[in-house]
Amino acid sequence: MMLIPTHHFRDIERKPEYLQPEKCIPPPYPGPVGTMWFIRDGCGIACAIVTWFLVLYAEFVVLFVMLIPSRDYVYSIINGIMFNLLAFLALASHCRAMLTDPGAVPKGNATKEFIESLQLKPGQVVYKCPKCCSIKPDRAHHCSVCKRCIRKMDHHCPWVNNCVGENNQKYFVLFTMYIALISLHALIMVGFHFLHCFEEDWTKCSSFSPPTTVILLILLCFEGLLFLIFTSVMFGTQVHSICTDETGIEQLKKEERRWAKKTKWMNMKAVFGHPFSLGWASPFATPDQGKADPYQYVV
Repeated sequence: MMLIPTHHFRDIERKPEYLQPEKCIPPPYPGPVGTMWFIRDGCGIACAIVTWFLVLYAEFVVLFVMLIPSRDYVYSIINGIMFNLLAFLALASHCRAMLTDPGAVPKGNATKEFIESLQLKPGQVVYKCPKCCSIKPDRAHHCSVCKRCIRKMDHHCPWVNNCVGENNQKYFVLFTMYIALISLHALIMVGFHFLHCFEEDWTKCSSFSPPTTVILLILLCFEGLLFLIFTSVMFGTQVHSICTDETGIEQLKKEERRWAKKTKWMNMKAVFGHPFSLGWASPFATPDQGKADPYQYVV
């Protein structure tokens, strides 16, 4: 099968007859500011529920199997606070990644009035998405699940039931980081608990029966190892993508670089906010992404 270069589609989109603004229905009246973003996708919703269930299962095993029955109260309090804090930040990051508009382009804005309002100069071109009838900003791609064009779309992640794009990439990176940390923490505690139970009487190291305790710990160990590997890889690829200022889709399609090259530190600040602060690690701090124009339609 012969692959068609990406710029071929761009050349088609430049033609005036391709825009056909008269066929685009004007976008509906925008909702109130602060309207929650949520994708109604069955698979994504199921994956999001599974994510929360697995984190809560880890919470249950860590608290009721390992920490609360322990006689070392200092060990239990320190590890309990640390694990619950990381788990809370992981779930908060998941919510922000799922409920934040990733950078959706207004649907159906490829109207004659909107194109005229851009006041294009001779030689300037705009790109139209034939699927959602919108004028695509540079580096925007259409998501078949969200049914919208997303600015700087990296990929659609079913685990957060949302696209990872310009506005929520920070929260997705934090989500993968905190899940990796609680997975590592859980694995370390499972290892110590097994050592403790082998040295002591199994009936005294847990409030559950020995067979039940072993099954719960093995399941947690399997879950922790699986998600530690998965989220660590995702975290690494996301950080690399941010530092190189190239999204996953752009790397996959090997698109020609048409944007200015910046330093890795500037790219990190563009995603996590200006300037560097503890807010980088907080899912509650909305990043200040500077004064870049997110509606750069012309090239």
